[in-house]
Amino acid sequence: MNIGRHDPQLIIVGIGNPGPKYQQTRHNAGIWVVDFIVDSLKLKLKRSHKSTLLAEGSWGGIDIVVAKPRTYVNLSGDSAEYLLSRYSLPTQKLLVIYDDIHIDVGKMRLRASGSAGGHNGMRSIINSLNTQDFPRLRIGVGSPDTGEDQIGYVLGKPTMSEKESIVKCVAGAVDCVEALLTENIDVAMDRFN
Repeated sequence: MNIGRHDPQLIIVGIGNPGPKYQQTRHNAGIWVVDFIVDSLKLKLKRSHKSTLLAEGSWGGIDIVVAKPRTYVNLSGDSAEYLLSRYSLPTQKLLVIYDDIHIDVGKMRLRASGSAGGHNGMRSIINSLNTQDFPRLRIGVGSPDTGEDQIGYVLGKPTMSEKESIVKCVAGAVDCVEALLTENIDVAMDRFN
């Protein structure tokens, strides 16, 4: 370990769109998880790069980095690439948290790797890192009704009951991330999927 250098065991990135216009939209579910972690650990996000806000801290005695891209979802790969380069970590030490319309509202799914699944932010990260081999935690936001515009749906605000379910899921997602960090991904998947 380098003296004076933060050597994280995990980089936790929540993806979504920046700015107040998008803050409460379904597409920002990953950012909600990161915000919850930042608040819980009393961290302070700071601009570290044109593409990234980050906070360095410790969770249960384990060094972590929590980050939010400052870009729109479809450019999230810039931030992921920057973070892995800055901390000289392999992709397996990057956890990406994001919304998923293929999962019911209020449910979550942790995976060790996988495809983009139609999510433009994940496609950007996979393309930037040139691999699908990194863990991801998908937060279910439900799917649009038949004939409803998918983009309009994810950029829309959840109903009050959906929001309640997603908020409960966000709290569970934080517990899932803690299990991943302090135990391992298999334990976390068994417990939270």
